[in-house]
Amino acid sequence: MKKSIVLLAVLAFLSCRKGEAPAAPAATATGAARKAMKVGLLTPGSVNDNGWNAIAYEGLQRVHSELGAEISHQETKTPAEVEEGFRSYGAKGFDLAFGHGFEFQDAAMKAGAQYPDTVFITTSGSSVAKNVSPMVFELEQATYLLGMIAARESKTGKAGLVGGIKLPSIDSTFLAFKAGAHAVNPKFEVKEIYTGNFDDLGAARVATLSLANAGADFIFHQANEAGRGVFQACQERQLRCFGSNKNQNDLAPDVIVASAVLDVPGAFVHMARLVRDKQFQPKVHWLGMKDGIVSLVWNEKLKPTVSPATIAEVERMEKQIRDGSFEVPRGKF
Repeated sequence: MKKSIVLLAVLAFLSCRKGEAPAAPAATATGAARKAMKVGLLTPGSVNDNGWNAIAYEGLQRVHSELGAEISHQETKTPAEVEEGFRSYGAKGFDLAFGHGFEFQDAAMKAGAQYPDTVFITTSGSSVAKNVSPMVFELEQATYLLGMIAARESKTGKAGLVGGIKLPSIDSTFLAFKAGAHAVNPKFEVKEIYTGNFDDLGAARVATLSLANAGADFIFHQANEAGRGVFQACQERQLRCFGSNKNQNDLAPDVIVASAVLDVPGAFVHMARLVRDKQFQPKVHWLGMKDGIVSLVWNEKLKPTVSPATIAEVERMEKQIRDGSFEVPRGKF
C-alpha cells in the first residue's frame, strides 16, 4: 500500500513537472459553461433572393456556425408582422434580434422598451436606445463608383435606377450613384423608377425596359428579389447593369459589369460577438470600405471590355474613399 502511494506521488510530481496537470471539468477550469446565445432575424422578403435578404440569412447561419448560437428566422411582410416578430423574440428571451432594413427601426424601438434584456439591431436607420442600435452599411461608397463607371462607359449619356419600395436608405445609394456619374459628366442623365415592392419581377422588368426605351444603357437596381426582373430585361436588350448588396455577377454574367457588395455576414458575426461578450454599445454603427464591409467587385468576364482609363480612375477614387480623403455624399436618414 505504501509503495502504491509513493508511486502515485512520484507520477503526480512528474506530471506537474511536464505541465500536464490532470484535466479539470469545464465548469471548474473555466467557470460555468457558457450558455448558447439566442439570435433571431426578421427579413422583409425571401432569403432566396440572391441579394439583400440572402446575405442576412447567410449572416445568421454564420452566427450559428462561428458562435454556436441558437438561431431563428421569420419573413415579415407587414408592420404588424414586424412588431409581432420582435415581440416574440423578446418574450422568448433572445439575446439579440436583427431587423434587416430601415423599415424595422420603429418596431425595434417599441420592442426594446418592452424587452430590455434583448438587444435589437436594425440594418440601417438612425434610432438608438439603451438596447437598440442600427448598423449602417455605407453602400453609397460602392454605388458612387458604379455611377462613375456608367458615366464613363455609357454610349448614350444616360443610366437608369430601379428601386423597390422608396426608402431613405435606398434613396441614399441612388443619390451617391448620381453623384459619381455627375463627377465624371455633369450633363449625364440618370432616371429612377420605383416599383413599390421588392417581389414583383415583372414590374421590375417593365421598369427596366421603360428606362431602356428612354435611352439608358446602364442600369443599377435596389429591388431585392425583383432585381432578377431587371437582369432579365437587361439580357433581352443587351444593356449593361450592376448587381447590388451581394455579388450578383454570376446571375447574368453577360451583362452585369460589377456589383456593389456588402459583407453583411461578417457584420452580423461582429455584432453578435459584441452582444455575447457584453461589449455592445448603443450607437449608430457605421460600416464601410475601411472596415472591409463594403466593396466593389468586378465581373472578371466583362472587366476587359471596360476602358483601362475607367478602371484606373475607379481604383484611384476607391483608394481615396478607403483612406478617408474623400467622403461620398449620402442622403439623410
